Amino acid sequence: EVQLVESGGGLVQPGGSLRLSCAASGFTFSSYAMSWVRQAPGKGLEWVSAINSGGGSTSYADSVKGRFTISRDNAKNTLYLQMNSLKPEDTAVYYCAKASDNGAEYDYWGQGTQITVSS
Repeated sequence: EVQLVESGGGLVQPGGSLRLSCAASGFTFSSYAMSWVRQAPGKGLEWVSAINSGGGSTSYADSVKGRFTISRDNAKNTLYLQMNSLKPEDTAVYYCAKASDNGAEYDYWGQGTQITVSS
């Protein structure tokens, strides 16, 4: 059974940092691209960042470029998102998502972790 379990969320002041983790199990983690997607209160899903299976290629939404860093440890089956210089508009539920076999969609999602950026 595929499982994706996020952790590391919480309340942080503007300008602060957090690191999210996503522990993966039930599939060959090192074979799949992974992404972080977020949903702010009252808004739709927003893609945040993606990383290829080997970790050598990453991409970011313009809204987080230069502030967030995606990474993965295939030996630990874990995906990370380092978030720096956090802004109130980063407040959202953050989900990790597994790419499908053809990479065209996400076929599994975690339960999400809440990030609140507020003073």
